[in-house]
Amino acid sequence: MPISANGPATMPGALVISLDFEINWGVRDQQTLAQYGPNLLGVRQAVPAMLALFAEYGLHATWATVGLLFFSTKAEMMANLPAVRPTYDDPNLSPYGVLGQVGEDEARDPYHFGQTLINQIRATPGQELASHTFCHYYCLERGQTAEAFRHDLQAAVRVAGAQQLSLKSLVFPRNQYNADYLAICQEAGISSYRGNEQSWIYKERSEEQQSLYKRGARLLDAYLNLSGQHTARWADMAASFPYNIPASRFLRPWSGRLKPLEGLRLRRILQGMEHAARTGEVFHLWWHPHNFGANLAENMAVLRRIADHFRYLETRYGMETLGMADVVTRLPSLPNLPAA
Repeated sequence: MPISANGPATMPGALVISLDFEINWGVRDQQTLAQYGPNLLGVRQAVPAMLALFAEYGLHATWATVGLLFFSTKAEMMANLPAVRPTYDDPNLSPYGVLGQVGEDEARDPYHFGQTLINQIRATPGQELASHTFCHYYCLERGQTAEAFRHDLQAAVRVAGAQQLSLKSLVFPRNQYNADYLAICQEAGISSYRGNEQSWIYKERSEEQQSLYKRGARLLDAYLNLSGQHTARWADMAASFPYNIPASRFLRPWSGRLKPLEGLRLRRILQGMEHAARTGEVFHLWWHPHNFGANLAENMAVLRRIADHFRYLETRYGMETLGMADVVTRLPSLPNLPAA
C-alpha cells in the first residue's frame, strides 16, 4: 500500500501522460519551416510509434490537440473559423494572418493538418482527445481578451463535436494558465486542465516575460532536483473546479549535445514516478509529439525505459496509468468536492 506523510494513502499513485499535439500551429511564431520542418514531418512517424508503445504497455494518455488540426481540407478549415479572433499586440502571434500559406489538404500540407493522426489516436485504447485551444491561443499575451478566448474554445469544442468527440480536458498553450478564464473553460464543458509546477521556475508568464535565467533554471532542473518532485495530492486536485492536474515534469527530447547527462535526465523522471507511487500521489509527465520528430529511436528508447519503470511500480505499489479525464473520474470519490 502506498504510504503518505500522514499514514497509508487512500488512493493509489498514478502516472498521467499528456501531449501537446500542435505540429506547426504551436511553433510557427518562433521557428520557420526551414529551421524546424524536419521535426514537424517527423511527427508522422513519432505519433504511430508512441501509440504502439502505449498500446503495448497499456498506458493511457491525453492528447491536447489544436483545433485547427481536426480538418482534412483548407476549405473546411476556412468555413469553421471563430467570428472573434485574438487581437494580440504582436500580430505575429496570431495564425490567422498566415492562413493563406496553408496548403489545400493534409496530403499536400502535413504541417497544418492532423486528421489521419487523430484517427490513429482515437483507434488506440486508453487515449483521450482533449483541447489545446482552437488556434493555439495565448492567454497571457498583451492584446488578448476573454471574449476572444471564449470564441476560440467554443470553436474547438464545435469542431471536435462534429466528429463525435467531447472535449473534457484542456492544456493552455505555452502553459499560459490564466485563472480568470477557468469559468469560460467550465462553460465549454472542460472539467480539468494541466496547471504548472509550483515553483518560480515554472510560473506562468507571457513570452516577453521569459528570460534566459529562468529558461536556464528549467533546463538545469531537468537534470538536477532544484525544485522538488512536483507530484500532486488527490485532495489538492479535488479542491477546486475545473480540476487542476498539475504538471510534474516535461520530457525533454534526447540531445546528442547533452548525451553525457542523459542518465541524470532519466533518473529525475523515474525518481518522481517512484515518489508518486510510494506516496499515493500523481506524477504528470508531458511533452510534444514534435519533440520526438528527430532522433526518434533515441527518444523512444527513453520512453520505453519510463514505461518499464511504470510496469515495475504498477506491480510493486499498484500505480495506475490515467489520462486527465480518467483522473476526473477518480476525484468524485473524495470528500468535500465542489459542485461540478
